[in-house]
Amino acid sequence: MQAEMPFYESPEQAMTAAVQHLGGAKQVGVLLWPDKTPDSARTRLLDCLNPARAERLDMSEAMFILKKAKERGFHTPFAWFAAEIGYEARPITQAEEQDRLTQVIDNATRTLAAALPMLERMQRARAA
Repeated sequence: MQAEMPFYESPEQAMTAAVQHLGGAKQVGVLLWPDKTPDSARTRLLDCLNPARAERLDMSEAMFILKKAKERGFHTPFAWFAAEIGYEARPITQAEEQDRLTQVIDNATRTLAAALPMLERMQRARAA
């Protein structure tokens, strides 16, 4: 993934690339702020992506944009962010995510199954 990753000069430029891939500021703006008019949402998003302006995306808004870009198969902005802080990132498939969640549930089930009898013994001992 590194070989195909473009160079962005700033986080705003990386996020702008994601927004452009998703159809532009007007389309993404209304997804972020559905209560705003399309033109108002577009302006707010462009202001947030302009490093000379004080407006900024909050973390959940930035994650929303990156997640939507991933859904469309555009991974380079996130990969750029990861590389900038010293990580190598790769997208995971839905099957990998399901396997991970299944493992989490299995582990939690085993922990609960072991803890319940211990709690019952403690409660019986206290009642006696």
